[in-house]
Amino acid sequence: MRTDLVLVTHEHLDHNGVEAIEGEPAIVRSTAGRGPNTIFVFSLDAVRVAHFGDFGQTGLREGQAQAIGQVDLLILPVGGGPTIGAGQAAEIVQRLSPRWLLPMHYRTPRIGFLETADAFLEQMPRVERLEDRGFDTGELAEAGETTVVVPAAP
Repeated sequence: MRTDLVLVTHEHLDHNGVEAIEGEPAIVRSTAGRGPNTIFVFSLDAVRVAHFGDFGQTGLREGQAQAIGQVDLLILPVGGGPTIGAGQAAEIVQRLSPRWLLPMHYRTPRIGFLETADAFLEQMPRVERLEDRGFDTGELAEAGETTVVVPAAP
């Protein structure tokens, strides 16, 4: 799989292993410094993306929601620990109403200190589990409620 873009939402040593990515992707680093997290919002091929990174607030502030605006693809932590858990993530999904949601920062066979995504996924009406680690938004369902897309864990 080719990587075109790497987003570094904050500069903690355990979250920005850009050297592990093969090829020569564009790397966009947070300007917030070492501790604070940056929410990246951008459009890519007519898809508006919001990547929440290591979002550790108790909820989304009104000013943040307004600045983010309409979102097609939301990339959001759901595994608790130092970030938000299932309930807080579900509230953000309800508030932003993205077409697709990509959960991140949860327990997998390689990451054992977080909660699984199960509690979050149980709250979502549409979940698509993929066999591959990547996907093309053009292949995803368009109509109806937010579709949670769960790629295969690496």
